[in-house]
Amino acid sequence: MSAPLLQARNVARCYHMRKGLLGRSVEVRAVDGVSLTVERGRTLGLVGESGSGKSTTGRLALGLEKPDAGDVLFNGAPMPATDTLAWRQMRARMQMIYQDPLGALDRRLQIVEQVREPFDVHDLGEPKEREALAFALLQSVGLRADQGRRYPHELSGGQRQRAVIARALATKPDLLVCDEPVSALDVSIQAQVINLLVDIQQELGLGLLFISHDLKVVRQVSHRVAVMYLGRIVEEGEADLLLSSPAHPYTEALVSAAPVPGRRTRPRIVLQGDPPNPAARPSGCAFHPRCHAARERCKVESPLLKPMPDGRLAACHVAHDQANFLKAAS
Repeated sequence: MSAPLLQARNVARCYHMRKGLLGRSVEVRAVDGVSLTVERGRTLGLVGESGSGKSTTGRLALGLEKPDAGDVLFNGAPMPATDTLAWRQMRARMQMIYQDPLGALDRRLQIVEQVREPFDVHDLGEPKEREALAFALLQSVGLRADQGRRYPHELSGGQRQRAVIARALATKPDLLVCDEPVSALDVSIQAQVINLLVDIQQELGLGLLFISHDLKVVRQVSHRVAVMYLGRIVEEGEADLLLSSPAHPYTEALVSAAPVPGRRTRPRIVLQGDPPNPAARPSGCAFHPRCHAARERCKVESPLLKPMPDGRLAACHVAHDQANFLKAAS
């Protein structure tokens, strides 16, 4: 059996911030022991509230940041040291699609010049053919040749994101990390971009790590879903199972806020307060101050992410106790 396309094993990333002008340095664990796998031709959706560590996880997956602990494997091989030739060669096979397409593009260059740039940087194809290759990529994502001669500010948000996708595809990557790729777009344009990503994946067999806070979008594109809270994965499983029958109370609250047309509406679970300060993580389960099902054990003992009887992974004492009770009763 071949190795997974991307595998992160217990990765952690810490930052240090100073409290006040003369205050002491405080450690903030943005990512705390996260493990995830992206298979070829499949999409892993990574969801959670803002500040949960999703974007940092994406940067660690691409080697844009070095983990303080754990490791990242691409095609079974460790990530090379940053800015080495091996790293640049590997990065050509891993591309990122950012949240703000206007910020990701150079406003001084025509779109076709920016799509051509990866060919020049990685010395792909014959120099005289590169512009034609760039126009072909633009056409493949639904942009016309005359739009390729425009500057970013002359295109709509959806057209700019299509241009960003075309540029990401120039190096024929195996992996795309999509960091909130449609959150800045209108709802109708979101659907177009999502459908484009799905079509590209089916055609090229790409693996996708799709980062979003919007469960409606994640539901459309993901084969598996991992839910992050305060730097840790709290639940992971097949998308249909996890989103139709969440096990972790945090996932349950997220799903209740994103009803699906045609399905029975779940009672809305409103989480109290904001996520805790990562620099002052609560004892035990980090979610317990906001959890409607929390018990005394949750306040003192941090749950491990481990398999449930249905195959998903969950880090919740209550969910595992309930699963064990039902198993014993049957």
